[in-house]
Amino acid sequence: MYDVYLYGMISGSTVHLLDQHFEYPEANTYAEVARSIPSVGGEAVNSAIILSKLGVTTKLDGNWLNPLSSGRTLKLLEPFAIDTSRLVARQGYGTDEFVIADKTTRTVFGNYAGFHGGKKQWNDPVEEDVRQAGAVALDPYFRDESVRVAEYCVKHAVPYITLDCPYDGFLAQHAAALVISHELRDQTYPGEDPVSLFQRYQTCCPGLIIFTFGSCPLWYARNNETIRYFTPYPIQPVDTTGAGDAFRGAVTYGVLKSWSDKQTVEFASATAACVCMTVPHTLNAPGLDTINSFIEEQASRNAG
Repeated sequence: MYDVYLYGMISGSTVHLLDQHFEYPEANTYAEVARSIPSVGGEAVNSAIILSKLGVTTKLDGNWLNPLSSGRTLKLLEPFAIDTSRLVARQGYGTDEFVIADKTTRTVFGNYAGFHGGKKQWNDPVEEDVRQAGAVALDPYFRDESVRVAEYCVKHAVPYITLDCPYDGFLAQHAAALVISHELRDQTYPGEDPVSLFQRYQTCCPGLIIFTFGSCPLWYARNNETIRYFTPYPIQPVDTTGAGDAFRGAVTYGVLKSWSDKQTVEFASATAACVCMTVPHTLNAPGLDTINSFIEEQASRNAG
C-alpha cells in the first residue's frame, strides 16, 4: 500500500553547477563549472522524492526510461523507498537532460520537445493503482492516458493534484488542486490579463487554484473566493531546478493531510525554498522537521 500515486515524467539528469562568481553565459563567452552532479528530472519523480522525505509512501509510474540512464536513475531513487515497479526501460525511448544552474537561474537542455511531439512513450495507467491511493499527483503531458488517470480518480473519489493544464479541460476541472506556472500562461494564453485568466480558472475549476510567478507573490483561491497572495520566502538560492516540482509535491502533501489552503501554500512555498538552497535540488532537500523549522524561523524573523 502507498499514500500517493504519481503518474508523470521521469528522466535522467545531470546538473552542471556554475561557480558562484559566474552567471549563465551569453553566446560565445565563458562560465566556470564548479560541480557536475548526477540527478533526476521530471515533475513526477521530483514530487515523489519530496513526498518520501516528508514521510509519505509513494508509487511512481509514467514514461518509459532511456536504457542508457535508467540504471543510474533507479539507483538514485533507492534511498527513498519509492515503489518503481511500474517503470520500464525501452531502447530508443525515454528522456535525458542536462541542466546548467547558477545562483538564480536554471537552463535545461534535453529531448522533451521530440518526446512530447512524437509517438507514445509511456505506460497505460492501471486503475487499481489509482484506487489504492490516498491522493494522486498527475502530470498532464501524456495525452489520453493522463485524462484516464483523472477519470479513475473521479470514479474512485481520489483527490488529484495537477499542474499547467488549460482551464477548459477535464484535468483542470476535476482537480483538488491545480498549480499554473507563468510558462503555461505565457505559452497557452499569451497577452492574457492574469486577473481575467485567474477568474476563468475560478469559473471552471472548483479546486484550489494557484498561479506562481517565480520569486514574486503567488496567487491562490477557489471559485467564488477573492484572490489571496503569498510572498515567497527570501533566500539565497543555490540551484532553483526542481523548485516547482517540489512545490507541487508539497501541495499534494497538504491535500493528503486535509490542510487549509493557507497552510498548504505556506508549506509548499517553504519546501520550494528549501529545495532552492540545496544541490542537486530534491535529492538533497531536507525533510519535514527541517522545513517546519524553516517556517518557524521565518515567522520569528518577520515578527521581530
